Amino acid sequence: MPELPEVEVVRAGLARHVTGCTIEGVEVLHPRPLRRDPRGSDGFAAHLIGHEITAVRRRGKYFWLALSSGDAVLGHLGMSGQMLLQQPGVPDERHLRVRFTLSGGLEMRFVDQRMFGGLLISDGGAELPTEIVHIGRDPLDPEFDQGAVVRRIRRRTVGIKRQLLDQGLVSGIGNIYADEALWAARLHYDRPGDRLTRAQADLVLSHATTVMREALGQGGTSFDALYVNVNGESGYFDRSLHAYGREGEPCERCGTAIRRAAFMNRSSFFCPACQKVPRQTRKPPSRH
Repeated sequence: MPELPEVEVVRAGLARHVTGCTIEGVEVLHPRPLRRDPRGSDGFAAHLIGHEITAVRRRGKYFWLALSSGDAVLGHLGMSGQMLLQQPGVPDERHLRVRFTLSGGLEMRFVDQRMFGGLLISDGGAELPTEIVHIGRDPLDPEFDQGAVVRRIRRRTVGIKRQLLDQGLVSGIGNIYADEALWAARLHYDRPGDRLTRAQADLVLSHATTVMREALGQGGTSFDALYVNVNGESGYFDRSLHAYGREGEPCERCGTAIRRAAFMNRSSFFCPACQKVPRQTRKPPSRH
């Protein structure tokens, strides 16, 4: 599933090309992506026509098109969603679901093979849709309070990776970048938050920030043709991964084979030598 860097790549691409454009037409080719919008396909289209896109914003893995009406089109890419920009007349993509015709002769196309993603209109949501107010700020947000998140992590007995994936605590981090941040911090994914020192909790968040910035600079991580920017181009950060997807390959620090373990219906990749399984039974004394 696309994580913060992949969604930010899409947001930035849309912002460059569609800000200031007016929505002149909306064609819904399949209703499923609009399943969470009570207006239905016809109501969704009618509500948007004639409004200008004033900004494209993001929180965590969600993005939205702010409209001159004060409303917003809130989107989530799910597992395979794409927001592509095309010239009129370019053949439709096989899994095209919604087409937006914009002023200036541009089409914005929501393409989604598996249809776990979706769009909806958020009434009055131009600044922040009410549907995602529960989502925490992400590490790339200028208002992200890392110290506050560190304190919350250390008050909980939940394993650190589960906490990194908790979008209400800190948004945008998914399976890939959690594994990369934990590898960099030399922490096992199941180490309870209340058994981390303040320095350790701060370190893993700092590494998460660093790895996502690096991924963003390389267009995100693309393992197949589903994760692309608005021009249909893949990112190449997968070449820089140290742990995720590298089962059986030598750890770049110590040479031990990277191991994969089942985790929350997914997988965790880690070095069993550098990221030892936690054995402590008591919270360590605070060092700071």
